[in-house]
Amino acid sequence: MAVTSNQHLISDTDGLVEPSVADFWSLLKPRVMSLVIFTGFAGMFVAPGEMHPLVFVISLFAIAAGAGASGAINQWYDRDIDAVMTRTKTRPIPAGVMAPAEALTMGLVISALSVLLLGLAANWLAAGLLAFTIFFYAVVYTVWLKQSTPQNIVIGGAAGALPPVIGWSAVAGNLSIEPLLLFAIIFFWTPPHFWALALYRSEEYEKVGVPMMPNVKGKERTLIEMKIYTILLIILSLTTPLAYQEQNDWSELPNLDLDIFLVIVNSLILSIWYGATVWKIDTKENNDENNRMPTASHSFFVSLTYLAVMFIILVLTSSNYIINGTIISTVFILYIIFRKRGGKE
Repeated sequence: MAVTSNQHLISDTDGLVEPSVADFWSLLKPRVMSLVIFTGFAGMFVAPGEMHPLVFVISLFAIAAGAGASGAINQWYDRDIDAVMTRTKTRPIPAGVMAPAEALTMGLVISALSVLLLGLAANWLAAGLLAFTIFFYAVVYTVWLKQSTPQNIVIGGAAGALPPVIGWSAVAGNLSIEPLLLFAIIFFWTPPHFWALALYRSEEYEKVGVPMMPNVKGKERTLIEMKIYTILLIILSLTTPLAYQEQNDWSELPNLDLDIFLVIVNSLILSIWYGATVWKIDTKENNDENNRMPTASHSFFVSLTYLAVMFIILVLTSSNYIINGTIISTVFILYIIFRKRGGKE
């Protein structure tokens, strides 16, 4: 049975129109998929070893497809609360353009095919990690954590942090410390990123029974924990060179030549810049005309740019274009500092 936005139960096919290609595409959560493609690509690119370009593309496609499949299963399970929340009520199932059974079938089939494809194209270690990631997000997070603990985002964030590890293992055929550093960057980034959104969406989450941190512990406590994770992220940025250096070369890092020094400085400045937006969040400010808390909303969108630029730096430095990477990050930082927003500095 499906639940409509007015909470009346209807059969899975009553009132449905024929879903379009766009509806099936949105079921895969393309925005999340784009992040997975980006971080998965970074993990594959910085990994030691070689891979044929076609196999590289197929493997990355499989990782992205697995992420999309877990998103479809998530929307199937969350269709009742999606119908109530403003942000999600236009999704295909609550909007009445797709039957829940269609979404579930699509998610399960693509999950199986993506794991099989990655195993055949790359290796079964990567395929196993992809299968675990799909299970963790679709079952552990969606079914269990999301509606049972305010730490849902923290623990569930492991699923979103695994794509670079999967990408690394697809190329290298093994696991080591380096991809775990990439995992850690995303893992520590996830709580302040999502809690910034939750700060001004807390009423909606509370209405559907999702125990987000602002609802359970309050906005002030949430902000304190956001700052803690931001501090950990800033500290972690000091280890950026380790993420693309093989462990055999780690002994040379203490020499801190100019190239390594510039990478650390840029990563550190980038993390401090993002952290500053978290520190500026005012939990007592009123929402704007878009029903957003301005400082929290700003931090949320800055966090997306932060993660993208951080991984761009890692990709460029791992390909021996380290000066190019530092130039890009430096130019970006200067742009952020000196740009004007809405006619104000």
